[in-house]
Amino acid sequence: MARSLRLDESVQQFAVFMMSQVDLSREAAHLSRFNYNFRNRRDASFPKPIYPFVHPAVLVETYEHGKNISYYVDELEGNQRLKSALAHIGTCAFLKMLLVDNFIHADMHPGNILVRMSRSRHPSKGLFKPRPHLVFLDVGLIAELSSSDRINLLEFFKAVALRDGRTAAICTLRFSKRQKCPNPDNFIEEVEESFKFWVSPEGGAFHPAQCMQHLLAQVRRHRVNIDGNVCTVIVTMLVLEGWQRKLDPDYEVMKTLQALLLRSDWAKSLQSTIEGLMGP
Repeated sequence: MARSLRLDESVQQFAVFMMSQVDLSREAAHLSRFNYNFRNRRDASFPKPIYPFVHPAVLVETYEHGKNISYYVDELEGNQRLKSALAHIGTCAFLKMLLVDNFIHADMHPGNILVRMSRSRHPSKGLFKPRPHLVFLDVGLIAELSSSDRINLLEFFKAVALRDGRTAAICTLRFSKRQKCPNPDNFIEEVEESFKFWVSPEGGAFHPAQCMQHLLAQVRRHRVNIDGNVCTVIVTMLVLEGWQRKLDPDYEVMKTLQALLLRSDWAKSLQSTIEGLMGP
């Protein structure tokens, strides 16, 4: 059992992730890269490292004011328009990291996100109105994917969004270059049957994120290997989907991703499409 799960490799990958967070000079480099990637965004940002006060054991960064997004997720009553805007900004920021930059904040739980309200001028009335802005903290844990893993992961997300069980299962088996699933055909068949139920009238109420969580349970049961970086991105997306559904139950990361990936020219127009979604 331990051999099929490759526990030694999983422990090594986890150790690398943890050690990368201990080295604060590496986190400073991550902050610099995120700041460059989001330099043109008005609704999402990151703290800035303050050099020369950066060392493997010390990191001084800019103070970022704001209220933890947990307040809006769990406590704030009403104000659905603001909550929907926060869900939209978070989704588009993640999709930019995944689809455009291939440099992903892999610890996007609510404790690492601040909300602040900036003032923007209403062009027609000359008035200022509050505008939500997200600040992402604690970037010690990031993920970058190889070209092949990235393409395969996008195909997986598209298959889940379309409820295409066979393709989703095949993509899942490709998540490890040293796949040791004892019976891949059985895994594909079981996933395909599950997805057939989800497209039926009885299963149509299932949320795409629930489908993905059920698929991951099948991954464990069939002892399918998933490489660390890919697993990190999938878990990050599920965490993101979780708090965004609380903000706006009608907003789905998977549907937004599906709309992008189903475009025939998505690879060519991705940058402009993401920029359009995020807004100026």
